[in-house]
Amino acid sequence: MNKVILMGRLTRDPELTYTQNNTAICKFSLAVNREFSKEKEADFINITTWSKTAEFVNKWFKKGRQVAVCGRIQTRTYDDQSGQKRYVTDVVADSVYFADSAKKEDNDSLPL
Repeated sequence: MNKVILMGRLTRDPELTYTQNNTAICKFSLAVNREFSKEKEADFINITTWSKTAEFVNKWFKKGRQVAVCGRIQTRTYDDQSGQKRYVTDVVADSVYFADSAKKEDNDSLPL
């Protein structure tokens, strides 16, 4: 079973792009605190969302927002420009949720 559940803060605004088939892809990064660390430490995890979830994330989430993500780990390889094989691990999120309350000015525009 490949299931991931994370909660953290966006380290940057989401980036929305579209495939040639007009499918939305949104990428962002989460800072996830290490719970049992003596010092404040965090892991920075790349997240990818697709289709309606991608459009939702791009519309409602901004840098600093705390979110919860449910999805799966996906690995891939590619050859860079110098011919070196590169390995990438991402979380592909099926669902993304608000995990904090919005600032007052954001509350009026949030979906119910």
